[in-house]
Amino acid sequence: MTQASDSAAIVRRFFLALDTLKDTKVIHGLTNFTDEHGINRRNLYQLRKDPERRIFQVCWLAYLVKDYGVSPSWLLTGNGNIFGKT
Repeated sequence: MTQASDSAAIVRRFFLALDTLKDTKVIHGLTNFTDEHGINRRNLYQLRKDPERRIFQVCWLAYLVKDYGVSPSWLLTGNGNIFGKT
């Protein structure tokens, strides 16, 4: 894998986590997440369409980990459970 494809895989897991949080009603939707964390919503829509765009901010992963209990290991590697501790 290349660095770009590794990064795109992390971005895809980021969106999978957001979708899971929405499906389980933890968040109301993307607007809720972006407003709460001061994220430009347009950037997220563009990133979802093209995960290799270089607009992703690492702090967005931290929000999922700190605020919603998403596994940092899962976000970075895809290993384990989305809400597991490792």
